[in-house]
Amino acid sequence: MVLALVVCAAVVALCVLGLVAFAVRRRVIQRVGGTFDCSFRLKMPADASTTPDLDTNGEPTSAPVPVTDGKGWVFGIGRYSGDSIEWFRVFSYAPRPRKVLPRREIEVLGRRYPEGQEELALLSGSVVLRCLHKGAPLELAMSDDALTGFLAWLEAAPPGQRVNVA
Repeated sequence: MVLALVVCAAVVALCVLGLVAFAVRRRVIQRVGGTFDCSFRLKMPADASTTPDLDTNGEPTSAPVPVTDGKGWVFGIGRYSGDSIEWFRVFSYAPRPRKVLPRREIEVLGRRYPEGQEELALLSGSVVLRCLHKGAPLELAMSDDALTGFLAWLEAAPPGQRVNVA
């Protein structure tokens, strides 16, 4: 009986310690500043477009809504770090970013609002930003305020860097 209580107490203590570790890790990541909530689509659909969303006159238009099941999205934290964005998974103990996106390798194709099951997979009020990263399709989801900051950061590139913000 005493052994069972000790084992249960140890399991509860480990669970609490794990939750505290998540909280401490997030505070350490945010301590530097320049962070924002940003979901990242790790599994892109096979038919993901790599062309900008332009109308017949070449003007930017809203992105076509893909038929998607909402899979592949992972909650995370984006952090501005010089000329790159570091992306950390929320539910991870890793001290290093999962992805590093240099500013010069990001090209914005368009933006759209989540549709269907994507609305359930993302934070409410998110906007999905379609991009190219090293020529491969990439989708990020963030709030309107974070999107404004992200696009301003992209446009603020030093002279000579190719930056395309749709």
